[in-house]
Amino acid sequence: MNTQTTAEILVVVSAILALGYAGLRSMWVLRAKDGDEKMRSISAAVREGAEAFLVREYRTVAIVGAVLAVLIAGGLYTPKDPAFSLHLALGFVVGAAGSALAGYVGMYVSVRANVRTAEVAKGGKLDPAMRFAFHAGSVTGLSVAGFALLGLIGFYVGFGGNIDEMVGFIFGASLMSLFARVGGGIYTKGADVGADLVGKVEAGIPEDDPRNPAVIADNVGDNVGDCAGMAADLFETYVVTAVSTMLLAYLFDTTLPSFKITLPNAVIFPLVIGAWAIVATIIGFPFVRLSEGNTKIMSALYKGMFATTGAGIVGLAGLSYWLMGSEWVPVFVASTMGLIVMVVIIFSTDFYTGTYRPVKSIAKAAESGPGPVVIEGMAVGLESTLIPAVSIIAGTLVAFGVMVLANPGPNWAQFGLYGIGLAAASMLSATGMIISIDAFGPITDNAGGIAEMANLPKEAREITDPLDAVGNTTKAVTKGYAVGSAALAALVLFAAYTQAGAALDPSIFSGSALAIYSPQVVVGLIIGATLPFFFTAFLMRAVGTAAQAVVQEVRRQFREIKGIMEGTGKPEYGKCVDLVTKTALHELMPPAVIGVVTPILVGMLLGPVALGGLLIGVILSGLPLAIFMTTGGGAWDNGKKYIELQGRKKTDAHRAAVVGDTVGDATKDTAGPAINPLIKVVNTISILFITVIVQYNLPHLLGY
Repeated sequence: MNTQTTAEILVVVSAILALGYAGLRSMWVLRAKDGDEKMRSISAAVREGAEAFLVREYRTVAIVGAVLAVLIAGGLYTPKDPAFSLHLALGFVVGAAGSALAGYVGMYVSVRANVRTAEVAKGGKLDPAMRFAFHAGSVTGLSVAGFALLGLIGFYVGFGGNIDEMVGFIFGASLMSLFARVGGGIYTKGADVGADLVGKVEAGIPEDDPRNPAVIADNVGDNVGDCAGMAADLFETYVVTAVSTMLLAYLFDTTLPSFKITLPNAVIFPLVIGAWAIVATIIGFPFVRLSEGNTKIMSALYKGMFATTGAGIVGLAGLSYWLMGSEWVPVFVASTMGLIVMVVIIFSTDFYTGTYRPVKSIAKAAESGPGPVVIEGMAVGLESTLIPAVSIIAGTLVAFGVMVLANPGPNWAQFGLYGIGLAAASMLSATGMIISIDAFGPITDNAGGIAEMANLPKEAREITDPLDAVGNTTKAVTKGYAVGSAALAALVLFAAYTQAGAALDPSIFSGSALAIYSPQVVVGLIIGATLPFFFTAFLMRAVGTAAQAVVQEVRRQFREIKGIMEGTGKPEYGKCVDLVTKTALHELMPPAVIGVVTPILVGMLLGPVALGGLLIGVILSGLPLAIFMTTGGGAWDNGKKYIELQGRKKTDAHRAAVVGDTVGDATKDTAGPAINPLIKVVNTISILFITVIVQYNLPHLLGY
């Protein structure tokens, strides 16, 4: 058995291991006690609303996906290779379905783990409740990694190692991620903002008070946005990063004989990294626990992440030595850069969203009113962009440089680009753990809501409250990871785009074609830099539209249903759930269309060089904008939480902080996270349609 076959078998076994572990953990979660009748009825309402939203969202995506699959199969058909477009269309369908399935499986467990976490919390001990919520979240983490890896190795083997034909797979995953992030983000924050404005600000009732008609919709949103949405996002990142790095190696293998000789297993290496990542993640799980008397929940989660990272580094050394021969040291160094960048971004995000100087400054600003809160929160978000940007720059330069130093010949740039791909692929080593930590957030948030609405004893709330507070930080930290991984993946995708274009027509990206003084490049840069801002404008407005609809509906119920505030009248929760669902699905289409259509229009009307400029512009503006929105929003949220933990609810400062949190809700959970799939979908669709763009763009047809 040769090395290639052995590597393929290991990848398959690891994918099955991930799905098997997720299945066993799911059964463990579902066997746990699910509380009393009142707790079960609240959980059932959240579950039904979340599943109904996903079914309706997936139905919408299926219609769009069917049209695109036909366009791909027909529009990219070539008589020389009639199976090529069919393989792209098949990959597109499976990629979208895999992303949807990963999100659904994770959410299926999360909406059932919430009530069980609240039940465990009734025991009055923090560690068991924390570990139960985390291990429930691990179902999502390993489901995403398992489904992604199984799909990747299936297409790799099924297509005979032809990575060109796998581009459809990443486009399907990207499109589903875009819809899931946009639709889920609009839903979760439309419900959350609306519920807060009427409940906490106007009526002066607690966040998860059962008298608020929007409270169930708010809890539903935690699952469709932060669980299903994040799962689809990181499924896409996993697939995109692996395939883009494999595509680079495949293109270099076919054009540079020296590359294949020097790095004989470069194409499959990213998949092997993903396979080891699953083992490293499972190694890290037992480290997530609190020692006796320790109440620092985040430190327990970090122990699991560090154990996974350490196991990942050890595995990268062994895999590099096994598969890369004499080049194993530079390959190992380039690969570890991604993990180092990940750790820096996570700690930077934690600093700006935890109970440190930035969050405390927002809480202090609240003493002067809502205006200073908004201003200080914006300043924190803007400041938070520096460290992630510097870490990505440093990691990229080291990964590129170490491969160039080891291969200083005429093809040094290709080896350097592959080094960047390795850095991006190594971030896969923590995907399972990161998603497990992220899914912990909506589970504990819902558990706190159920404890509040079911009037659980004080000792239960004393457990769910700190879990919920930490959940805010975990969601912020994992969004930072998602942004950083998206940036590295996009850089690799851009490199793959230029290499694919050069393979079709060497004159396109030769010499100084992408020089800044080229009018086509400048036009593309401006369009690309503007796109994330224009895109997020639709999302911010959509959240406002959904929130306004919720506000009006909750006010109507407060006005017309007698006895709600006294607890004798029952709110109509279902009307708010249905209202937000319809609004989110209606509002998600314009931004999704913008993301898909813009690169095609620019490529066809202005040419592949202008499209290259657009791709660079999207990365350059999208990265800091996403960090600003997600980290700043998390800081606003925890500024409010910091005031609450000081026992200052219902004060003027708290009311001012709620306003800041309301602004931050739309940025951190809707607009900011949606930039990640936008960056990747414009790059992916550019590679997918590169042949058509090169042959039929308007400047080429006019003879320019």
